[in-house]
Amino acid sequence: MLSSRVQELSRNLYSPAMRYFLAAAEAGSIRAASRNLNVASSAVNRQILWLEEALGLQLFDRVGRRIRLSQAGELLLAHIKRTYSDFEGTVAELDALKGLRRGTVSIASVESVAEKLLPSVISSFRRSYPGIHVNVSISSSQEAARKVEAAEADVGFTFDPPETSALTIAFHHDLVIGALMTPDHPLADASSLNLQECLKYPVALPAEGLSLRTRIDLVRGHIPGASRTYVEANSLRLMRALAREEKVIGFQTMIGCEDDLASGYLIFKPLSDAPLQADRLCVVTSSLRALALAPGMFFDHAVLALRDHLPSLDAK
Repeated sequence: MLSSRVQELSRNLYSPAMRYFLAAAEAGSIRAASRNLNVASSAVNRQILWLEEALGLQLFDRVGRRIRLSQAGELLLAHIKRTYSDFEGTVAELDALKGLRRGTVSIASVESVAEKLLPSVISSFRRSYPGIHVNVSISSSQEAARKVEAAEADVGFTFDPPETSALTIAFHHDLVIGALMTPDHPLADASSLNLQECLKYPVALPAEGLSLRTRIDLVRGHIPGASRTYVEANSLRLMRALAREEKVIGFQTMIGCEDDLASGYLIFKPLSDAPLQADRLCVVTSSLRALALAPGMFFDHAVLALRDHLPSLDAK
């Protein structure tokens, strides 16, 4: 069975007559070949008749609705299989020459992206390029940006990266920060919610240095008596666990908490405070050096995946 890539290339490099003959020979009927090729039976039959006329030989013996290879057909089929086999090997060599099947991608990511979104992106990428080594480091937003700037990572997934000429924000998407709580929390039925209302209850705050904390503090600093907390942590996973087990309120975007929301353990209430409306998820690369082939392919793949995934979060 030819790989999808080889099949695609062969459509452009080999005549329809040869491909239709191969499909008919393997399927044992014109109708089955037409279904496999997604073309009309008449088109398949026409191309085979043209090939027989060009060669001056009958390639199939017709037995009812079935077809059986003639001696000439057996010889032609063997030739086509050898040709395609050689072609598949050549394509593999060309891919290796281009770096499509080897190389290394170094990724720096924040924890929330690494929970569910990044594994999905990496898995789909490696299905296409299993020979490419992927190296991932998890850190804060600031550290992820620093790693890209310092050439310790090729691609960074971060929130609100610093404005510097050494970084290129190649993709961004604004996400609202919300309050995470159990469905039986006193604020769970609130039609709208702001940070001041949340701070009347025990909360788990992101640690200082996290982009979430920076935005929360922009609002928190203007709330009288807003000092009541439960815990501060630099792990969003820990804060979600506390929200589930201790009934406190946690804060983050919907990135990373998909499983808790889908299972119904937690609910997400968007916060109405203006500074919490646009926590900017960014994919960053270095502006001082060009991406090598493997990192460049991963970056393109990641951006397409994010463009498909993120609008569905907005819709929720």
